[in-house]
Amino acid sequence: MSRKLSWLPEKEIALAINTLIKQMSDTLSQGGRIEIRGFGSFCLHFRPPRRAHNPKTGEKLVTQPKYAVHFKPGKEVREQVNASRHIPLQQDENMNTADNEDE
Repeated sequence: MSRKLSWLPEKEIALAINTLIKQMSDTLSQGGRIEIRGFGSFCLHFRPPRRAHNPKTGEKLVTQPKYAVHFKPGKEVREQVNASRHIPLQQDENMNTADNEDE
């Protein structure tokens, strides 16, 4: 992102992004809902306890109830993504940098 916003110092970009993510996390952890017009919304979905098993040992157990973050894309995002389905996906060169360090 700092390449696209070259007139802004990288530290200011990082601070803005981290502040936004922290605010979103705080809102969701308090049970709130986040809506970004034209992009989508984030909310919490309750996951009740369920019966499961450990595949390694076969031990049966019951999972703990929990909340999971759910994202629902907005109409504009859905339309843009669906319109570009014919374009092959490109892996970002900055992604998986931890994986590439081992090579």
